[in-house]
Order: sequence, then C-alpha cells, then structure tokens
Amino acid sequence: MPKRAGVTALGLGLVAGATLLGTPTASSHGYTDTPISRQKLCANKTVSNCGQIQWEPQSAEGPKGFPAAGPADGRICAAGNAQFAELDDQRGGTWPATRVNSGQSYSFRWQFTANHSTTDFKYYVTKNGWDPTKPLTRAALDPQPFLTVAYNGARPPMTTVHQGAMPSGKTGRHMVLAVWTVNDTAMAFYSCSDVQF
Repeated sequence: MPKRAGVTALGLGLVAGATLLGTPTASSHGYTDTPISRQKLCANKTVSNCGQIQWEPQSAEGPKGFPAAGPADGRICAAGNAQFAELDDQRGGTWPATRVNSGQSYSFRWQFTANHSTTDFKYYVTKNGWDPTKPLTRAALDPQPFLTVAYNGARPPMTTVHQGAMPSGKTGRHMVLAVWTVNDTAMAFYSCSDVQF
C-alpha cells in the first residue's frame, strides 16, 4: 500500500510538473533584423559571447513609456534585463554596423515570434558626437524619434516593414533604437542596431 501511494504521488508530481512546464509565458516577442539588431547578430552567431540572448533574440522586453520611463540608462539595449547584459556592452564600438544613407528612404523590418496588440513603433537615433564606446543613454539620443508608426491597438503582421527616411545630417557611426510598445500590457520591446552613415 505505501508503495502504491508513492507511485501515485510521483505520477501526480510528473503531471503537475508537465503542466507548469507547458504554461505559456508572455505572448508577444520580436526584434528588428533590418537594420540588423544586436540580438539578431547574436542569434546568427555573427557575434560571439552573447549569453542567453543568442537563443531568444525576441525577448528584449522591458517597461514601456520610453524615454520618460522604461529601462535605465546604460541598460536600454537589453531592455533592463540583466540576463541580456551583453547587448549593452559596446565592445569598444566594434559591433558590426549596417551601412545606411542619411536622409534616404529605408525599410525598417521587425520579425515577430508572436505578435500582439500594438500602440506604436518608435525609432530613435544617437546624436552627432555620441561616444560609441559607452553604453546607450537617453542623453546620447536625439530627444524625438525620427519615425513613429501608430498602430492604435492593431496587431502587426509576423514580418512587419515600416518605410521611412533615415535621419538627415548624420555621418559616421550611430545607433538606431527601435521601440515596439505593446498596447495591452505594461511592456515594450527594445532593439538596438549599429549603423554607419
């Protein structure tokens, strides 16, 4: 009799464990791949020593409300997540950079593993003279986004392209910060792309 009770308890434990493992987590995830983001460079193995983000490039999720709220300065690219801190490491300004042209039309592309009701997408760029060897801060960014795409609660397609112009008056190395604000949660997704004008 005690043996049967032990087997039953073990069986219930396995069922409970399987149920917990199968519980879905956040249902919205995404990243930019044009211009290629740091998390996608890690997932592609173009850049090494990336830690956990290489297996889940879609998970740089943090509080929304940027720039008034959101991740702390120096932790913006990782969305404030310590487990993705490699995204905030400037690596001496050596992240691979996408070549772009100042003031010219560009197709900004997001890839989603799960889409979600969306408030908007905003794109920021670093100021002229920013230091590409230091982690990204609000002070390093132009204060206004150079492109805003409103969604008003709609769900974007699993591959989403926003057509816009790269900011004018930029030369040299910069960073584009893309922020996807989820409509029906307190969260947003952050994606940093190194670019060369």
